[in-house]
Amino acid sequence: MEIVTKIAPIILALIMLGLGLGLTISDFKRVLKYPKDFTVGLISQLVILPLVAYLLIIIMKTPPEIAIGVMIIASAPGGVTSNILTKFADGDVALSISLTAIISLISIVSVPLIVFKSANLFGITEIAENISMIGIALKMVLVVTVPVILGMIIRKFAEGFVSSKIKLFNKLNGVLFIIFFIAAFYEEKENLLNFIMQAGLITLVLNVSMMIIAFYIAKFFASGAKQQKCIALECGLQNGTLAIFVSTQIFGENILYVIPTASYALLMYITGFIFIYILKKSN
Repeated sequence: MEIVTKIAPIILALIMLGLGLGLTISDFKRVLKYPKDFTVGLISQLVILPLVAYLLIIIMKTPPEIAIGVMIIASAPGGVTSNILTKFADGDVALSISLTAIISLISIVSVPLIVFKSANLFGITEIAENISMIGIALKMVLVVTVPVILGMIIRKFAEGFVSSKIKLFNKLNGVLFIIFFIAAFYEEKENLLNFIMQAGLITLVLNVSMMIIAFYIAKFFASGAKQQKCIALECGLQNGTLAIFVSTQIFGENILYVIPTASYALLMYITGFIFIYILKKSN
């Protein structure tokens, strides 16, 4: 895990910088203009997703080390790729971007809170020395909040250049994400099958069940079909890079805690594209 531990903060900061470059103040104003859809997405991701993860852990009698890894990925905000898949699904891309951006900023508080509380619940004591909830929050500020704000500032003062290159920035974000997970999987290639065997079932069930739950919550409470697709995908495609960063910062290089994130990251794109295919076939 040495390579992953070293490059995770850098890759995450670059991805969040790319997210910031794609944001404007209007993305945040949109939340005030259309609060209902944002609130449905926010509650689905910040409250219902961790609760579903916790219930599955109890029902499936998941070992504590795998359980805390599941809670880490469940507490992570939606990844930038959720915006791309929302576009493929003909969903509300603007809502997806707003949810990703704002929940990513909220995550500096929500992720440490959920993870440390879960560690207490599961009796996990293998927390790295000198690491506290506030310490992790501050580290997340440096690799999440600061790059997003910096990206927005750069866009503000170089609007024309950034706007003309935004598609390139998005592609670079995707490439960075792929490079990171290739490096992670290569470093632990001998354990890859073991990862899937240990955490594959619960991460698959969590991913699929949460997309379905969010889809039907949005059906009852959101504005329409586009918002429904967006919220379902936002709850199914998590920021795996951030989850690995948090895991390695709190628990050091103990691979057990990263297994659910690695498993989830492998599965979420497969299930995401299957979900989109089903949506398109049903229209």
